[in-house]
Formats: sequence, C-alpha cells, structure tokens
Amino acid sequence: MKLLFVADPLESFNVKKDSTFVMMKEAARRGHTLFACEPKDLMWQRGARVAAHVREVALTGGKAPWFSEFTPEAGTERKRAALADFGAVLMRKDPPFDSEYFYATHLLEQAEREGARVFNKPAALRNHPEKLAIMEFPQFISPTLVTRDPEELKRFHAEHGDIILKPLDGMGGAGIFRVGEGGMNLGSIVETLNAGGRHTVMAQRYLPEIVRGDKRILVIGGKPVPFVLARIPQGNEIRGNLAAGGLGVAQPISPRDREIAETIGPKLAARGLLLIGLDAIGDSLTEINVTSPTCFQEITDQTGFDVAKVFVDALEAALA
Repeated sequence: MKLLFVADPLESFNVKKDSTFVMMKEAARRGHTLFACEPKDLMWQRGARVAAHVREVALTGGKAPWFSEFTPEAGTERKRAALADFGAVLMRKDPPFDSEYFYATHLLEQAEREGARVFNKPAALRNHPEKLAIMEFPQFISPTLVTRDPEELKRFHAEHGDIILKPLDGMGGAGIFRVGEGGMNLGSIVETLNAGGRHTVMAQRYLPEIVRGDKRILVIGGKPVPFVLARIPQGNEIRGNLAAGGLGVAQPISPRDREIAETIGPKLAARGLLLIGLDAIGDSLTEINVTSPTCFQEITDQTGFDVAKVFVDALEAALA
C-alpha cells in the first residue's frame, strides 16, 4: 500500500526521537511504499483532484542520511500525485496550528471528498484545538479559565493564588508562565500574552504534582497505550516538555490516567482521531494533542512496548 506522510521537511527529523520516523519504519517493514510531502506542496485546481508534489522515499538504515529519494529524471519536478490515489494520507505536520495549517485541513478535507483516507481526519483536527479540547471534559481538569479579558485573568489569580498562564497557540512549552502567591510580574505577563485584549489566554491553577512529571498518555484507535511518558522538569524549570529540557521517564499507566483515556479515547476515535496524546499532571487532564502526538520512541526504548507497531496495526485496521 502507498502511504503519504504530510509532515515537516524530512531533513529536519531527529530520528533518535521522532515518532513519524518510527511510523514510517514500521510501515516500510510491512512492505508499504512511503511517500512524503509538506503542507506547502498541497494544491487544488478546478477540474482536478487535490494533489501534491511528493517524494518517494526508502529508509536507508544508516545514521545519515536516514532516507534516500527516488527522483524523477533530471530537470523535472517531483512526482505530482492525487491524494486519493494513496492507500492512506497521514497528516503529521507539527504545530503551530496557524492559518496555513487551517488551510491545509480544508485541502485535505476536499481530498477526502474525492476518496482519500486521511488520518487524523481534517475536520476533527480543526474541531479539537489542543488547548481548548479539554473544555468538553471538565470532570477531568483543574480550575481553568479561557479569556481575552485581562481583568478576569487577574481575578483568577486572586482566587487561586498560584497559577499557570499560557497562549492557546503555543507548543513545546513556549510562552508558559507561572505566577505565584505574590503576583510577581502578573501585570507584565498578562500584557505580554494578552496583547491588550487581542489574544486569548488560558489560565490554570498550578499543579504541584508537576514535579513528578507532565504525563503523555498515547491513545491509538480509542485505546490507551499501557505506558505513559512522564516528562519531568529539570532544574528551576516549571515545564516538563521535552523541547524545554524535560526528562522523559516511561512508567505504567495509572488507574486515573486509564480512566481519563478510556473515557475520552473512544469518543474522539469515533470522530476520526486515530491517534491522540493526552497530557496529564497528577490526576488532572491539561491538554488533548491531536496534530502530531509524539513520545513513541521514548516509551518503546524504555519499556520494549512497540508503540509504532500498535499504531500501524490500528491504521491497517481502519483501512480494512
């Protein structure tokens, strides 16, 4: 089967920890043919189907370069192919979910109307913004406020004393601030994030359990992976994100984390979200990641549980 991965440039992959890489590796092991493109390569023209300039790739097994590309004849462009001609299209572009990402989901949705099978489903990507998707499941979240009103953010701090403030479009821990009991720099932080009422901000009560890690719970085909990755802040950091220097420690899923995953997972899987990554601190859900959830390799390397195999099993079952 031909699989098309819509992702960041292949040259930018860190193959030691990239989850898309191990998806590709497992798919290739099963004999699937791999293709890749970036969202900028997608196109539609009246009278034609949604297509992309794609690159057919093979994994080399070496350290660098980790792939080789089947190139057309010299002087020609990469192969132009309709998305509906692939067995599956996997949308694995990293955040941020900006205007261009939004436009890409509409192109992918048009491709679906033409017969393409896209994972995760484009409409579901749009309908589940990663910070705001938790609003559907208030029973699992800590005290949280979403607003553009700076005075409401200050009121929330006065009520809870120790809070986290973050932008809705951040990734990898970018733009996250903690404001403690004394309110040090609260006004400046609100001004920075809120931009005079132009940007919506999320505030959450600070969870001291963060010292034991911000847990990534992977849910594939509606079922939780039996191990989570606790991303533990290092030094004076409050952020556990691996991109912010957090230490990833795999551990068995807890009863509470399983409860959260088994409640949310089937609902979102039914909406076309084959893979999601739930983030939890202590007993509280903090985010629902749907764009390109990661941590496959860290869990597999530390536990021996092959997350990529489970994912490709689920993909093949969804296509059957």
